[in-house]
Amino acid sequence: MNYFLILTFLFAVGSMTGWGIEVIYRRFFSQKHWVNPGFLAGPCLPLYGFSLCILYLLAQTEDSIPVAHTVLRKLLLFALMAIAVTALEYAVGRIMIGVMHLRLWDYSDRWGNIGGIICPLFSFFWMVLSALYYFLVHPHILEALRWLSQNLAFSFGIGFFYGIFVIDFTYSAQIVRKIRAFADEKQIVVRLEGLREEIRQSREQRRLRFLLSLRTERPLPEILEEYSEKLRALYLKK
Repeated sequence: MNYFLILTFLFAVGSMTGWGIEVIYRRFFSQKHWVNPGFLAGPCLPLYGFSLCILYLLAQTEDSIPVAHTVLRKLLLFALMAIAVTALEYAVGRIMIGVMHLRLWDYSDRWGNIGGIICPLFSFFWMVLSALYYFLVHPHILEALRWLSQNLAFSFGIGFFYGIFVIDFTYSAQIVRKIRAFADEKQIVVRLEGLREEIRQSREQRRLRFLLSLRTERPLPEILEEYSEKLRALYLKK
């Protein structure tokens, strides 16, 4: 089976599945309310898509691991998978902070974190997800692709996903550029979750104002300015 077809399929499935995992985690364990994770507008997290591709490629190397004991070899494989995905997570987080001045996630309150980008707890979660992938998904990938490739709906579905993905990425990149320009001007790093919370509160206030005065939605620069003022107040308290 063509590697490009496999990785294309895995990226799409991983991106959407990861988005679903993050939505559930944030709703019931983290932020306690529904929130769209990541910087894209649609149900897609590219980090999970790339991660699933990495897991697939590493699973192919299991036989080359120089460990005779089957259980130990698999544990080592899962550890390597977790390390690889954690490295990807760190690279993406560092690039977004250093280049775009945007922090997509923040593990600063977690034990052993490095720059608030990675931490042992979430590396362990990656290891668990790697094991689940290995036992539940990996053995069935080629069979699933063979079946799907014989159906036109599969080709249409993958093409539809990437068409929407390109549009979504282009739209979201324009917003990120505006946030970066604002962050450059204010010399700050914008926390995506904090900004989302500011927008959510602004929307709730706007609903009330709409009932009273029929005001229109506030522009992003105005919300960013208020977010910046809150950050300054927080830093002064510290």
